[in-house]
Amino acid sequence: MLKGIHFLLTYKCNRSCDHCFVYAGPQARGTFTLEQIRRVFDEIGRIGTIEGIFFEGGEPFLFYPIMVEGIRIARGMGLRAGVVTNAYWATCEEDAERWLRPLADLGLAGPVLSDDLFHHAEDEADPAEHALAAARKLGMEPTTICTHYPKVETGEDGRPVVTGGVMFRGRAAEKLLGDDFPTQPWTCFTACTPENLRDPARVHVDAYGNVHLCQGLLMGNLWQTPLSEMVAGYDPDAHPIVGPLLRGGPAELARAGGIEHEEEYVSACHLCYAARRALVDRFSCELGPRQVYGLE
Repeated sequence: MLKGIHFLLTYKCNRSCDHCFVYAGPQARGTFTLEQIRRVFDEIGRIGTIEGIFFEGGEPFLFYPIMVEGIRIARGMGLRAGVVTNAYWATCEEDAERWLRPLADLGLAGPVLSDDLFHHAEDEADPAEHALAAARKLGMEPTTICTHYPKVETGEDGRPVVTGGVMFRGRAAEKLLGDDFPTQPWTCFTACTPENLRDPARVHVDAYGNVHLCQGLLMGNLWQTPLSEMVAGYDPDAHPIVGPLLRGGPAELARAGGIEHEEEYVSACHLCYAARRALVDRFSCELGPRQVYGLE
């Protein structure tokens, strides 16, 4: 029962963080127009089960007027609305309040702020602190996301584990893997736990029309098939990528895809991303855009 739609308003971002799922950065393309956003909201109305939407990216505040109008449409439909941002715009508390006031006036509960060293240098002022203070002053309820650079520590069972919360997909799989990270045989990764691929509660949509079950794993394209029809006709077992993942996780996807691969991986996400990246050209309707796999 689909409850949420997350708009990847843009793949463009003022930063190119090493842990980014979608390879966002200053040169990235793919930004919604207002007309496209309205088309998605028309489909949201037809689906009938959607309770809330989020705007994220990339960095959605880079296209502030479009984001605000999207939130206005959502609130007019009685939907909850949220936004995820790195708060680059919060150069001081006063400025942050000016950026947030229109969102507070629309009834946005509060921004979700990336607040970690991926998003500001250790010797820089933390813009999330200004945004938090301004949001609370406006009566909003802001929250934060904090991801740490991965490192190897000793787990409760005495074995080495990778900590930090990074999922090794997207740019993280290329930039953050350490040679000393503990690995396991690829055959161990027999389940996909981060996402409910059989009955997703939310999906991400981008300006290219891609409907993401997980970043880069697609239900279909909403510019080709109306979203309401796509959701109603979704058959996870028949999906050439989701089906193997449900049967036996990333290990089964690698096996079914017949790809060449390493013998060991750091995590299930690491193997899944590597397998999907190897299959992008074969399954261009189910995997993409290529940018999310670092191929553009």
